[in-house]
Amino acid sequence: MLTLTLPPRVTDRAFQRLAEIAAQTGDARPLRVAVEGGGCSGFQYEIRLDEAGPDDLVLEKDGVQVLVDAVSLPFLENAVIDFSDELIGARFVVQNPNATSSCGCGTSFSM
Repeated sequence: MLTLTLPPRVTDRAFQRLAEIAAQTGDARPLRVAVEGGGCSGFQYEIRLDEAGPDDLVLEKDGVQVLVDAVSLPFLENAVIDFSDELIGARFVVQNPNATSSCGCGTSFSM
């Protein structure tokens, strides 16, 4: 059976919120989504505004960019980067089909 691996996908809602942040703050840097060791489940997401590096995958829509570094890319195959605005707070979230478990805060996961 052939398994197709795809880069992460960014939702329109996430791109829209990133554009709103840039308009409100004047900071139009791309959003970096990275995976680092640590957290309560083994890995954790690092999500921040950052400058693009030479080995980054750049996902772009209407001039707004999301970056994923080469080391994090295998951990984020087929993932969805979204923006959630709920009663508990507003934040960028990663829906990762590769994660076998995650913690309650949603920023830490295991594979």
